[in-house]
Amino acid sequence: MIVTPLHQDLIDQVRDLMALGEPYIRVRTHSDYWLYARLFSNTCPVALLDGNVVGAVIAFRSQDNPDEIYIQDVMTHPDHRGQHVASRLLATVREQAAAWGCHRMYLTSEPDNTTAHATWTHLGFDNPPGDQLVNGVWVTTDFKGPGKDRAVYQLRPS
Repeated sequence: MIVTPLHQDLIDQVRDLMALGEPYIRVRTHSDYWLYARLFSNTCPVALLDGNVVGAVIAFRSQDNPDEIYIQDVMTHPDHRGQHVASRLLATVREQAAAWGCHRMYLTSEPDNTTAHATWTHLGFDNPPGDQLVNGVWVTTDFKGPGKDRAVYQLRPS
């Protein structure tokens, strides 16, 4: 498996991969992925196996708080789960975060996504207290806007 930054010739494959993550992952437009490849490739690694995209992470360093990296999407092709694809991709983002001196990587998840909760905690992310506990997961009400409650997970890169 090769891990490489997202580049434009991989956009269609990444979009197809992300579609497999619905309903928890929403496929963005081709223009969005072009932007990610053009401006955020250092934090958008892609895993390739025999030239095919088997995993991808879309993440961004905050311009308002450059100590943080927000991870928008993490997806591993279902045929390659359990092969450490996500952990290798997130390690790439973590290395970049440490090189930049970032102190926090974080992501959010739907409160009912129990598979994601298990994955994030297995990979060392913690679920800091929110304002409600739902099925053992801390959730922050309206984190992403009205009616968009989210579980937050964070990891310290260094």
